[in-house]
Amino acid sequence: MQGDIAVAKSTDKGATWQQLGIALDEDWHLSYPYVFNYLGQIYMMPESSQKGELRLYRALNFPLQWTLEKVLIKKPLVDSFIINHAGIYWLFGSDHSGFGTRRNGQLEIWYSSSPFGPWKPHKKNPIYNVDKSVGARNGGRPFVYDGNLYRVGQDCGETYGRRVRVFKVEVITKDDYKEVEVPLGFEEPNKGRNAWNGARYHHLDVQHLSSGKWIAVMDGDRVPSGDPVHRFILGSASLAAVTVVAVVLGVLLGAVKCIIPLSWCAHYSGKRNNALLGRERSNLFSSKVRRFCSRLNRVPLCVRGKIKLYTWAGKLVLAVTIVVGVALMCTGVKYLYGGNDAEEAYPLNGHYSQFTLLTMTYDARLWNLKMYVKHYSRCSSVKEIIVVWNKGRPPRSSDLDSAVPVWIRVEDQNSLNNRFKRDPMLKTRAVLELDDDIMMTCDDIERGFNVWRQHPDRIVGFYPRLISGSPLKYRGEKYARRHKGYNMILTGAAFMDHTVAFERYWSKEAKAGRELVDRYFNCEDVLLNYLYANASSSQTVEYVRPAWAIDTSKFSGVAISRNTNVHYKIRSNCLLKFSEMYGSIAGRKWEFDGRKDGWDL
Repeated sequence: MQGDIAVAKSTDKGATWQQLGIALDEDWHLSYPYVFNYLGQIYMMPESSQKGELRLYRALNFPLQWTLEKVLIKKPLVDSFIINHAGIYWLFGSDHSGFGTRRNGQLEIWYSSSPFGPWKPHKKNPIYNVDKSVGARNGGRPFVYDGNLYRVGQDCGETYGRRVRVFKVEVITKDDYKEVEVPLGFEEPNKGRNAWNGARYHHLDVQHLSSGKWIAVMDGDRVPSGDPVHRFILGSASLAAVTVVAVVLGVLLGAVKCIIPLSWCAHYSGKRNNALLGRERSNLFSSKVRRFCSRLNRVPLCVRGKIKLYTWAGKLVLAVTIVVGVALMCTGVKYLYGGNDAEEAYPLNGHYSQFTLLTMTYDARLWNLKMYVKHYSRCSSVKEIIVVWNKGRPPRSSDLDSAVPVWIRVEDQNSLNNRFKRDPMLKTRAVLELDDDIMMTCDDIERGFNVWRQHPDRIVGFYPRLISGSPLKYRGEKYARRHKGYNMILTGAAFMDHTVAFERYWSKEAKAGRELVDRYFNCEDVLLNYLYANASSSQTVEYVRPAWAIDTSKFSGVAISRNTNVHYKIRSNCLLKFSEMYGSIAGRKWEFDGRKDGWDL
């Protein structure tokens, strides 16, 4: 819980960063490193309110070596900056220790003829001492545009640093100060908490480059301030509520005979010594505890067995109580063990990436599609969605509630091969092939994407299969787990490099396989697994276990493979045919990896 000032370097306009090291490490918390140039020297003024003073450091060897130049003001100021405007140096900062100030809603100004001081307070100090949502606390470097000075402030109304606000300074003199809010020119995130700044963005650094262009750096977070404490409190409260519900249910069913054993009370029938008897007589609190425990023990006698399971009312109360208990248990586990990264994207090699979500459907499954698009479009790394429309009248993109662009590709022929058709609309290397009737959490999707980025030459997905036996027989995930391995990943929920996967699928060697897929109207994912296995002797598939997955087609009654036995029989035939065409994969097997299998989450 102590911040240091670190340095990172980018040579490609912020796409990737090289960590250079720690620039400043003190015995107290440091943040908000305001850096500026004065008379050829580089200075830094970090926030060091824990020390109780505002310090100015000078670079000995920029950017990693600094020395203390001067203590400017002995006040615990936070998020301060210095700017030269109209020939006067102005210092803006917030003092959280002053009497009557509102946290994150206070702002003071000082002025001087030099950045080293002495600093004189503005006549109207405090400039702000108001609600924390007005943007009083500084949120980044001020900047001058067209001769006007602009100040960046933080709106801390919902959480610390919820959003950035920009103010145009209309009047700034030693006796007067006036500013008005202006538009930030920045669109609010449309992915909710899954956006890179979905929970808050509280710092903006705008600079005018020597080339005449402008560059801005903004932070973002998917986790509100204080979220770990918030999660712990909610999780503990939920589990405590589950305990209470279980005890109450036990009492009502007659299973719980006593809540507080009498031996826990100060008054009990066991052997006493004289010292204990003396304390009981003289201690009023002890007698009150005895009375409370006695009453508490009598409670079960009044309500025990009130629920009669053979009545409709009893069954209803029992069902509702169980549902409430399960909901509370799931809530508690989510908050305590879900982790703060439940909504976060995963960086790789120092930067983030995105993928295209591709699904194939038809008119009878429009209900699934609408829910699908609304949910997955708000996942962090989804760049756009392509809907392969196989049959019927397609919807318009405007009919779908999406946070990203949605493209509907209408096919002339109803074929499962269309799933892997080469498409010039694909702008990302990574494609997530995901059936429109599968619902998973965005966190699971991001975990799968992270694994694929480590193994982009593989099919990385969420449904494993083990192809083995003589003759080959298609079986479900339980068989693979029972035999502790897999060699196939269903592409109804899998990441892949479309430049490789689609090229292989539409190659001349795969023509006979594609014809078989059209004949059976099945097995397109099996074919792609065989093509991958045929192209490499190393591991070609990778499994990531989702926390949970729901098949929504079962609610709508439009599942394509409603008869599991027939579906599996067709796939077993495909296995035999594909093995003749491309060689068997039965000899391959990879064990489940607990790190990707969800067991350590």
